[in-house]
Formats: sequence, C-alpha cells, structure tokens
Amino acid sequence: MNNIYCKSSSLSNIIDDFIKGCRNLNNIDPAVTIYGSARLKEDNPYYKKATEIGKSLADSGYSVITGGSLGIMEATNRGAKLSSNSTSIGLNIELPQEQESNKYLDIDIKFDHFFVRKLMLIRNSIAYLFLPGGFGTLDELFEVLVLIQTQNSSPSPVILVGEEYWSKLFDFIETTMIEHKTINQRDLELISIIDDVDEIVEVIKNHTSTPSQNSS
Repeated sequence: MNNIYCKSSSLSNIIDDFIKGCRNLNNIDPAVTIYGSARLKEDNPYYKKATEIGKSLADSGYSVITGGSLGIMEATNRGAKLSSNSTSIGLNIELPQEQESNKYLDIDIKFDHFFVRKLMLIRNSIAYLFLPGGFGTLDELFEVLVLIQTQNSSPSPVILVGEEYWSKLFDFIETTMIEHKTINQRDLELISIIDDVDEIVEVIKNHTSTPSQNSS
C-alpha cells in the first residue's frame, strides 16, 4: 500500500480553514497570485525577476499573493514589500516537515488542508503568474486552466514567465495536444508567455479595465 500523508480532519476543521481564509482576504485590494519553485535561491535570475514583478504589481495597486514560502514565493513577496502601495500575502500550508514562511509578508495564513489553500490562491485573484517551478507549480497551472476552461472560474490572464523554461511545455500543448484533439484552438488563448514586466502589468490592467470586469 502506498503511504500517502493524510491529516485527519473533521468537517468543522475544514470549515474553519475556509473561514480563516475568507476573513483574512475579503478586504484586500484586487490581487494577483504568483506561483513558482521554493527551491530557487537568491542568485537565480528568476528570483530577481520575481522580485521585480512583485514590486511592479504592488506599485500598480495590486495585492500580491504567493504560497508564502521560499524561492520564487519569497522573492515576489520581497518585491511587494519594497512598495508601500499594497499588501504582501502568503498562504502557507502545515506539513509533516514544516514549510517555512518567508519574512516579507503583511498577511501570513497557514492552512491545514491543501485543497482549501489552493482554492484561496485562486479565489481572491484576477490574474495568475507562473514562474519556473516543479510538480506543485504544474499542478496549480493546470488546475487554474481547467477552472477557466470549464467556466468554473472567471476568465483571467494566465501568464507563464520565463520563455526558456516554459517553451517546450507550451510547444507540447499547441502541437501534440491540438493534434490529438484533447484541447481545441480556443483553449490556447487561455495562456500566454510574457517575460517583460511592464507588459505583464499592462495585460493585467487591460483585463481589469474591460467592461465585463467593471460591471461584475
């Protein structure tokens, strides 16, 4: 039998997790969630890119949400803290080996359940940025895409940052998956690769200023 970590939970524990997330996040500014690896160190170019993105988003008035840990998450929160214009938020998770929170958080929430944390990362954001990451980042990427594709989440920018890192995956999506008809051409419009920070912020601003967004 596979040994899969499963924290024993009651319905009340799960509800408490939902209430904790909603109460702490209901009054934040429009937010952007940034995903990426916890393994990338401060000298990595993508760490530096994430710091720049975090500051630019915060300067533009967007709250910045990450998974609250190290690597890309720390870098993004660090950038947001360089700005005094918005809120730096981390949504962390209690694990058997504790996942450390980074020190650049205005709001630090620790969840007991992965699925509640994943929902809160999505629920409170109007755009999603994915920097290089591992299985967890890929899991979040395809979950976001599925929710938007199936209209269970509002249409929102899904941006891959790091063309060198993501290009082979994107090639697979737009060739093999299209050829086998597991997705259609319209699904390709759900995702884009953008490395320029100013362009990323502009795409998000244009999305939030469309009539459909203003009327919601």
